[in-house]
Amino acid sequence: MRRVVLLSAFYFFLELTVANAAGVRNFDIPADGEGPGIRLLVWTPCAETPREMDARGAIFFAVPGCAVTGEKLPLIVISHGRRGWFGGHHDTAAALADAGFVVAALNHPGDTWRDTSRTDSLSVLVERPADIKRLIDYMLDGWPDAARIDARRIGLYGFSFGGYTGLAVIGGNPDLRKGLPNCATSSLLACKQLENGEALSQPVTSDPRVRAAVIVDPYPAFVFPEKNLKEVAVPVQLWSSDPAQNADGLSGCCAAAIKQGLPTPDYHFVTNAKHFSFLATCTPKEAQGTPSACTDAPGFDRNDFHQHLHAEMIGFFRKHLAGSQ
Repeated sequence: MRRVVLLSAFYFFLELTVANAAGVRNFDIPADGEGPGIRLLVWTPCAETPREMDARGAIFFAVPGCAVTGEKLPLIVISHGRRGWFGGHHDTAAALADAGFVVAALNHPGDTWRDTSRTDSLSVLVERPADIKRLIDYMLDGWPDAARIDARRIGLYGFSFGGYTGLAVIGGNPDLRKGLPNCATSSLLACKQLENGEALSQPVTSDPRVRAAVIVDPYPAFVFPEKNLKEVAVPVQLWSSDPAQNADGLSGCCAAAIKQGLPTPDYHFVTNAKHFSFLATCTPKEAQGTPSACTDAPGFDRNDFHQHLHAEMIGFFRKHLAGSQ
């Protein structure tokens, strides 16, 4: 195991020596007949030296508004967790951009740290996958540098509720009905709505343009019984935090529950990782405001872990989104 970790770290640093920096810029998808306006942040390969930026108390290392470098670039879309935001995985996005990917992270309407108006609701479960479709549509057709993206090379990174989102996008069919097992004991508003007879506002749709996915601690996993994952045909790298750290009720939930339903996933169990250990390392300001999301298990180094995570993720996406490279 030590040799594997050392080799992963070596390849990670090797990537950084040949990579460019990450440019970053905000964009907006306008409201239309398919849904409300969506805020997004896009990281891109960049030939300039990154610098420190303060974003809502988080520290990014990037170049604001940097000109995009490269052609036929692969695209990775990021779906954040419950009440998250598009900057929650900024170090992961920057590492992917450094490695030559365009990375687009969105704020899911109604389920962000600023707007919790529909958190846990049935509408969010239904609309999150549709948000990803709208994001991909925009990046391929409306984004100013859309011509630089190779539409045949699109991947997805999804964390927690974003893991649920990712599974639905790649062909998982969430079981959203009255009488759903485990819903009776769940605190999800969506479960209460289903038990009250509310119907889905629209079908949960997949997007075949996504060719590979990295899924982390997908929740809620109980909506994906094994038979409902049989249509997933794209490669999946699946990550799990450690249930030994489950004092938060989240750690270790729920990659193991859906592992058997996926066709030969590239499975990674991270000993001593908490659920929020997959988020970017916190600044002192963030740690003061959200200590539960910023505190790791004793002896667990989030920075070191993220170096390994990024190396594995970059290798996975390069392998499965090889395309015209």
